[in-house]
Amino acid sequence: MRLGVLDIGSNTVHMLAADVRPGGRPLATTSDRTVLRLMRYLTDDGSISEEGVRALEAAVARARAVAEAERVDELLATATSAVRDARNGTDVIAHIEAALGQPLQVLDGETEAELTFLAVRRWFGWSAGQLLLLDIGGGSLEVAAGGDELPDAAASVPLGAGRMTVQFLPQDPPGEDDVERLREHASATLAEVLPRFTALPRPDHVVGSSKAIRSLARLAGYPVPGWSGIQRMVLPRAALGSWIPRLARLPASARQELPGITADRTFQIVAAAVSLHTAMTALDVDELEVSPWALREGVLLRYIEQLNWSAPRD
Repeated sequence: MRLGVLDIGSNTVHMLAADVRPGGRPLATTSDRTVLRLMRYLTDDGSISEEGVRALEAAVARARAVAEAERVDELLATATSAVRDARNGTDVIAHIEAALGQPLQVLDGETEAELTFLAVRRWFGWSAGQLLLLDIGGGSLEVAAGGDELPDAAASVPLGAGRMTVQFLPQDPPGEDDVERLREHASATLAEVLPRFTALPRPDHVVGSSKAIRSLARLAGYPVPGWSGIQRMVLPRAALGSWIPRLARLPASARQELPGITADRTFQIVAAAVSLHTAMTALDVDELEVSPWALREGVLLRYIEQLNWSAPRD
């Protein structure tokens, strides 16, 4: 069976197709994405502009065409922070569903954290023990922790890289004062959810799972041997912190020349670094490991669990 997951996020519209079977891991066949950076389409009142809605419709139509070309049996369409938080979210959802030709599931922040945690747990396995997850998108930062597949604590805070760039780092390159204001804001925001996680057992593994975190790990981290010869990336907090002033001094056009920083992330990588470093500091995390699986895989895994794989009886 071939499933597709359409993830309408704050930065990209991403369609992942994967072949699935009972008891097996999803095997990705196609990954197609359109870079939108929806935060740049937000109006003063928090609505997505008409131009942004048209860009969304075009990206969704493209994703639907790719899914049809890949002969996807079922398309699981989800939206996260940018759509759920938009002032005109109901109208935006209607436009997306019209372009998609099917209903859209808008994930709340905690569900997004829980699904991403499920994907990370499956990737690292039960032997990884207590996990602490950090995931940074364009609109929000998710935190989840626990020893099972369902986290003992999960939270979503509005500290996404795109959102923070628009609100705190509008200049290119940003000034030191703006970076410090963002750091203070991130600290205050995280303080509201921090007790949920500090009360839990110390994690055996701290994991980061987003594209922004993977980019930062390639920039400031280092590889280590993993299971079955798979290379794992580790991102130390100290190395990340030392890169923030350097990233902030460079204009966006120059950042994409750095290792791991792609053109679609160059505008918001400073905000991502500050939000992540602040979260690692608040949670007393020295380093994190990068997971290749994240929200899309979590959506797939949860759906697979709910399927009835039994053969029909005569």
